[in-house]
Amino acid sequence: MPRILLRILVCVALASAVPAMSAMAQPLDAAQFSAEGVAAYDKGDLTEAARLFELGARGGNRLASFNYAMMLYRGEIDSDESNAAWRWLRRAAQAGLAQAQYNFGLLYEHGDGVKRDYAVAHEWFGRAAGQGLRDAQMSLATQYFVGQGVPRDYRLAARWYQAAAEAGDPGAQYIIGHMFEEGYGKDKDTRLAAYWYRQAAEQGDPAARIKYETLSAELKAAAGR
Repeated sequence: MPRILLRILVCVALASAVPAMSAMAQPLDAAQFSAEGVAAYDKGDLTEAARLFELGARGGNRLASFNYAMMLYRGEIDSDESNAAWRWLRRAAQAGLAQAQYNFGLLYEHGDGVKRDYAVAHEWFGRAAGQGLRDAQMSLATQYFVGQGVPRDYRLAARWYQAAAEAGDPGAQYIIGHMFEEGYGKDKDTRLAAYWYRQAAEQGDPAARIKYETLSAELKAAAGR
């Protein structure tokens, strides 16, 4: 069972995702099965939740496909079908569900149940990042920063770290602050570095607070000369 997927909660993903197709584009029953599956899962009835998610998934609902895959990966249900979790997750990813795209990329980044392939991970991170998924933006940025699966490119790394920072990720806020401070992928800008360190500090990052206070003192000293 892929370790990297264990932190994903089915109910959280269900609450935050957007339906893949309009009611006119898919059977109404599929969306209904998905919604009823959420209710069953929240009540702790995993057998019924799995049954409903599977019905919704087979009816073409991408959210049901994702949650059915997650239940399989989490070991909450079993399937007689070979590679069922991977296939249902892929179906949800191909249908455009950002969380599924990100999780599918994680499988290949970590080699969980598949052969590790950073280029494949990059493709799926890119799709999810383009939809605004913060975690995917972070993973994509890191690939560019270290040159994992793609040539190292600090400017593209900075672009995606900043996107995640603007979405409120404190880790990304710290990193983009550092990139502005050191001139990695960005022109050096102490004021912008201090701004992003402050954003991270306000979310409780103690290292960012130290950085912010240090740069603020430097800016004040420079202004007083």
